[in-house]
Amino acid sequence: MKLRDYQQASVDAVLQHFRQSNEAAVLVLPTGAGKSIVIAELARLARHPILVLAHVKELVEQNHQKFKDYGFESGVFAAGLGRKESDWPVTFASVQSISRNLDQFKGFYSLVIVDECHRIGDDSDSQYQQVIVHVKQTNPALKVLGLTATPYRLDKGWIYQHHYYGFVRSEHPTPFKKCIYELPMRQLVKNGYLTPPVVIDAPAARYQFDELPDAYTEAQLDQFLSQCPRVTQAICQQLLQLAERREGAMIFASTVLHAKEIAGYLPSLNTAVITGQTPSAERDELIQAFKAKKLKFLVNVSVLTTGFDAPHVDLIAILRRTASVSLYQQIVGRGLRLAPQKEDCLVVDYAGNNYDIYQPEIGTKRPHPESSPVQVPCPQCNFANLFWGITDADGDIVEHYGRRCQGLVRSDTNEPIQCNYRFRFKQCARCNAENDIAARQCHQCGHMLIDPDQQLKDALQLRDRKVLRCSGLSVMLNGNKVKLSYHDEDGATISETFDFQYEKRKVAFNQIFKRKSDGSNFEFKTCEQVEADISRVTPPDFVIAKQEKRYWKIEHRIFDYQGPYRKANHEN
Repeated sequence: MKLRDYQQASVDAVLQHFRQSNEAAVLVLPTGAGKSIVIAELARLARHPILVLAHVKELVEQNHQKFKDYGFESGVFAAGLGRKESDWPVTFASVQSISRNLDQFKGFYSLVIVDECHRIGDDSDSQYQQVIVHVKQTNPALKVLGLTATPYRLDKGWIYQHHYYGFVRSEHPTPFKKCIYELPMRQLVKNGYLTPPVVIDAPAARYQFDELPDAYTEAQLDQFLSQCPRVTQAICQQLLQLAERREGAMIFASTVLHAKEIAGYLPSLNTAVITGQTPSAERDELIQAFKAKKLKFLVNVSVLTTGFDAPHVDLIAILRRTASVSLYQQIVGRGLRLAPQKEDCLVVDYAGNNYDIYQPEIGTKRPHPESSPVQVPCPQCNFANLFWGITDADGDIVEHYGRRCQGLVRSDTNEPIQCNYRFRFKQCARCNAENDIAARQCHQCGHMLIDPDQQLKDALQLRDRKVLRCSGLSVMLNGNKVKLSYHDEDGATISETFDFQYEKRKVAFNQIFKRKSDGSNFEFKTCEQVEADISRVTPPDFVIAKQEKRYWKIEHRIFDYQGPYRKANHEN
């Protein structure tokens, strides 16, 4: 079989990785890249029996058919397809069917391939894990390969730890150890392997989803949408106009009620709604009618983002909010497959998601509507991190939301480990170790870290405590002593002194203030250095002091605060 260059590169990456390691690996390929072809080639090259798993029968059938198209026979084990064949060198199976019939798969398998592998959970009782654990009983050296277009999910995080470009995605255990190949969507479009998307920047109307809280129930969402009937009607009127010269339109709704409302404004004989409640037989019938172009509008709720292949789709309408760049791109990808006489695909976002179709996944929710991906170099290892950030009119970074450097460095034993530099951190009061700002326990000494909200709440309730909302720092020298003053917005001041003739006090000062506002590290060796460079030192957000007999003694300095209490605007 003739593979495209990137498909061959994917296969080569798999072969190279598994010749050196048994660690589970991931291929990240955009929707429309031809994952089934890569799977077919790996199945062809396999010298021992393999299993190819998927979560829906459509994918099982699609992967099996692609292998068959290249002239190879294989087995299918999927109740939804009415076949349970388990004695073939290559078996395409639904994970649900095989997990209920593990006793039929007692033989030796060298490789398990999981399509749409982002669905693998961390739970040892999950169906995927049951299959993998079962097969490993016969072959402890089993290789596990995943393929997906969305390696990051909001509810699970990243599905792998390390990327082959040399950076870290997750510090926590994940189903896969490493991403061994990743292909950006832009490259596929540029080389003519995907249909160019055309984004309409001026939709007729738009839902103001920003009025909803960050976390909301479906009932809250339905209530919100019920107050927007004119918006939905205006959207559907525009869609009818846009669809006049289009072959097929996929509409992504927010809820089941929302989908039915949308369908009510579209031609009934030319429109279908598919949700998770749609019976399997009816769903199959509607999908086939849509693929045969007997239906023009297909409205769905979270069920056709994966495992759906209708190349003629050339209009994508997004009427739902998503905080995931990957999911947004996967929705758009439903319309980017190549088809005869298809020149482009219209994409209309009525939910105000405001993502760049080609934007890389950052791995966290967008923290601010104006934030965009920014590149932030690590002062310690020089790795170019990609974080959410805010830029000015010239493109310079005003603020970024990164916490820890994602670069991989070599340990003393030459093992790849994550760089320990933290852009934002919570310092342990016992050992001064830097911890993630959300950590509750010090990773170094195990000391319980105090919640800053609780610190502020407790201090505000005590008469002998003062809380200063810090807006800036000033310094005054007296010989070897550095008098550091914290100022609030109203002119109030709290001061403390560090005597640099004592090494312990110099070390304490550097541990507290070694991070400059530009993110770089700096060690202050003299009082004069402190005076000269104080404007670049990042002030704490809050200072908590306890009243002694004649002065206020500083107890806590809270940096990188994220909570309900208002911070001052820092002005150095």
